[in-house]
Amino acid sequence: MNTLPKSWILLAIFFAAISKSYGQDALPSWNDGPAKQAIVEFVKATTTVGSPQFVAPEERIATFDQDGTLWVEHPMYSQVMFCLERVPAVVAEKPELKNIEPFKTVLSGDREAIAKLPKDELMKILAATLTGMSTEQFQAEVNAWIDTAEHPRWKKPYTALTYLPMQEVLEYLRANGFKTYIVTGGGQDFVRVYSEKVYGIPPEQVVGTAGGTKYQYDKNGNPILIKEPKLLLNDNNAGKPEGIHLMIGRRPVAAFGNSTGDQQMLEYTNAGDGARLSMILLHDDPVREYAYGPAEGLPKTRVGTFTQPLFDKANKDGWTVISIKNDWKRIFAFEE
Repeated sequence: MNTLPKSWILLAIFFAAISKSYGQDALPSWNDGPAKQAIVEFVKATTTVGSPQFVAPEERIATFDQDGTLWVEHPMYSQVMFCLERVPAVVAEKPELKNIEPFKTVLSGDREAIAKLPKDELMKILAATLTGMSTEQFQAEVNAWIDTAEHPRWKKPYTALTYLPMQEVLEYLRANGFKTYIVTGGGQDFVRVYSEKVYGIPPEQVVGTAGGTKYQYDKNGNPILIKEPKLLLNDNNAGKPEGIHLMIGRRPVAAFGNSTGDQQMLEYTNAGDGARLSMILLHDDPVREYAYGPAEGLPKTRVGTFTQPLFDKANKDGWTVISIKNDWKRIFAFEE
C-alpha cells in the first residue's frame, strides 16, 4: 500500500505533466553521454512516486556556482571587471587615491599590470568600489553596467554569455519541482541585481559573499541601508556550505560547480542520504570557450582553478565531470 502523503503524489503528477511539455529531450544542447544521462536519471529517480530514491518536493534543493558554472568567468570575473571600471569614478570623488596603489595601476590602463595585481590589492579595489553607498544606489550602478558592459572577446553583454546547457538544466530541474539557488563566491548584492532576469532565480535564492550594511537616514529623513566595508560571509570554499546552512536551511540534493572553491559545497551535498547529484564543470574547449585547469594538463589559471587533485577526487567520490568539449553541443544561445 502506498504510504506517501496525498499532497506529494499530486505534486509529483503535476510536475511530471509539466516535464512532458519539454518534449523527449529536455537537454537539447547536451551531447548524449554519461553527464547528460546522470542528470536525466537523477531527475527521474527523485521525482517518480514509488521510486526508492524519491525526494519530497520541499527537499528538492539544487545549488549552482555562478562564475565558470553558469556563465563565462575568463579572462576575469565579471564583478571584478565592474569594480575596475568603477575606479575612475571613485578616484574622481577621492582624488587622493590617484597616485596610490593599486588605483594608480588601474588608472594606467596597463592590462598586464592589472592582471598581476595580488589578491590583497584587488580587495582594496573591491572595498572602495562596492561600499560607501546605499543599497539602492549600488543596484542602480550594477544595472547600468550590466546593460552596457561587453565581454572583451565576444563583444557581447555578459548576460548573453550564460551557458545554454546550464540554462536548460535550471529549467529542467524547476519543471520537475526543484528549487534552484545560486551559491557563489561573488558578491551577493551584485548577483541579486540580475539573477532573476538572467537565470530565473529570484534574489532571495542567491547566496553569495556578503558585506555589512548600516541603517541610516538620507537627507530627506528616509531610511536607507549603506553598504559598509565589513565582511559578513566569505561564500567560497567552506563558506559555501556554511552559507547554504545559514541562508537556505536544507542540504542540497544536487550541486554544480567548476573549481576548487566549490569543493566543499559538492562534498556537503554528496554526504547527504539518498539520491545525490554532484557535478563539476571542466573548461577544456579552447576553440569555443576557454581551456584551463591545471587538471588533465590544461593551462594553469588564477581564475576558476580546477586542480588535478580535485579532478581525481571527483572521480573517486562519484561526482560527474562535465566536459565542455565533449558534453555540450552548443555553449551559447547566440551560436548557430
